[in-house]
Amino acid sequence: MRSVSEIETVGVVGAGTMGSGIAQVAATNGYEVVMRDVEQEYVEAGLDRIASGLTAMVDNDLLTESDQRAARDRITGTTDLAELAAADIVVEAVIENLEIKQDVFADLAAITDEPVVLGTNTSTLSITSIASATDHPERVVGIHFMNPVPRMEGVEVVDGERTSAETVAVAHAFAESLDKTTWESDDKPGFVVNRVLMPWINEGIRAYDEGLASKEDIDRGLRLGTNVPMGPLELADHIGLDVVLDASETLETELGDRYRPAYLLRRKVEAGDLGKKTGRGFYKY
Repeated sequence: MRSVSEIETVGVVGAGTMGSGIAQVAATNGYEVVMRDVEQEYVEAGLDRIASGLTAMVDNDLLTESDQRAARDRITGTTDLAELAAADIVVEAVIENLEIKQDVFADLAAITDEPVVLGTNTSTLSITSIASATDHPERVVGIHFMNPVPRMEGVEVVDGERTSAETVAVAHAFAESLDKTTWESDDKPGFVVNRVLMPWINEGIRAYDEGLASKEDIDRGLRLGTNVPMGPLELADHIGLDVVLDASETLETELGDRYRPAYLLRRKVEAGDLGKKTGRGFYKY
């Protein structure tokens, strides 16, 4: 198993919000990055998000212009999964669908060397089930970044039934090399964060739907009352209402009715109002 000191190139599968965020953070911390998605337009959209993110860091005096250019130059976009064969660690950040993730990991296990850690950014799916698609489940580990990746400090490390201790140690060390703080969860539904977070978000949505308070006051109350940076409706918009719905449905299936998605959440998703990424959710952007 490669140690963090031996990691030079990071592979990222998926150029969406999470994948591009992971690529950006890896590049700003000195890693070469190969970011892959299935269509060139998705790759370009991811690279555009990264460019905007790096510009925002410069504007906020978090990065110099020369470091901005260097970070951008470290990132290569591709539609060819085979280009990740040279990566020293890979983090997958594709859609939350078990079969799709299993297909990705089967392919990754076939093209990468045995010392390469294969991380999944899944927020709710079983690490053990994802790893079962490979011949080397000991290499597969959950490396769950929080959204938005460049701003959020935490990373959840999840060990599956067959994940080796060496793989878990590399996952922690890699995340910490990105200036993140880690914690560890067993491979149970929702892990630590979403097991607690999804009921919190859904209850905030229900409170708004039932007329308890305006969405602004619900979010303001939770921010000031619990010292969190975002209230539940604002956070749902930033995560993506479709992502929140998928996570809630997965947890409802695994853990029962207390994770049932709020009616208004489902209605918003059906209307195509997915939050910040579509310009409209509970708020307009």
